Amino acid sequence: MKTLKVVIITGLSGSGKSTALRALEDIGFFCVDNLPVILLPKFLSITISSSPKIKHVALVMDLREKSFLNKYEKIFDVLKRRGYKIEILFLESSDEALLRRFSETRRVHPLSERGMVMAGIQLEKGKLSSLRAMADKIIDTTSLNVHQLKDTVQRYFLPASKKKRMVINVTSFGYRYGLPVEADLVFDVRFLPNPYFVDHLKNFDGYHAGVKKYVLQNKESKDFFDKIKNLMNFLVPLYEKEGKVRLNVAMGCTGGKHRSVVMANKISEHFFSKHYMVNLNHRDIQKN
Repeated sequence: MKTLKVVIITGLSGSGKSTALRALEDIGFFCVDNLPVILLPKFLSITISSSPKIKHVALVMDLREKSFLNKYEKIFDVLKRRGYKIEILFLESSDEALLRRFSETRRVHPLSERGMVMAGIQLEKGKLSSLRAMADKIIDTTSLNVHQLKDTVQRYFLPASKKKRMVINVTSFGYRYGLPVEADLVFDVRFLPNPYFVDHLKNFDGYHAGVKKYVLQNKESKDFFDKIKNLMNFLVPLYEKEGKVRLNVAMGCTGGKHRSVVMANKISEHFFSKHYMVNLNHRDIQKN
């Protein structure tokens, strides 16, 4: 039996396969989008021989590849006989939800003719029915937003020892660009010393050693972080006890480039050290 775990993400167009792939990437999977299925055996062989540290692989495969439907069943069967652990994750959604998503994104359905999206949706469902029947896990994404889908996928594939742990999403942002709408807890760090007004620091971001030192060197910054850390240490187990699966924490400064980035990194490091799964996002770090 091969030690490499292989997850094939497939399903209906618009059902959230890209989100599912990113979710697995965040928990340590090596991820590939739209690899031709005929190349899968060679890809897995090369991965095992040249990258032995990679233990989990996830690939999105669907109707974007014209030969996929004709070849996937035989290739999957051959790989399983060779000892590969292949698991199929199939994503689907209601016709109405898919139609709305295509309308909102203005994407073209891969099977629609003359722009008839609903006809493409129905045709794709029929073509993928056999693959759906083979799936090890089916997720209906109709009522799931991006974060809920990500949590659902991660919790399914996480080791049993980590499944009960809350996912903590930490975001830095700039108030001038608006509050993150999904935030549960928002901390305003605009009272901290601002590197923007220091000529040799203003063009760097919160990852720069000089910026980090400038923000954290004073007593107020150290006291603030200690208080935030203690508050979070108090809150997170209580949220977990009540069944909350995801906590969105936002740190905001004026532009989202310096102070909020430093503090978001600090609180993320703290919860990484406590073995929580942490997703870190610096929303406005590239903005002027």
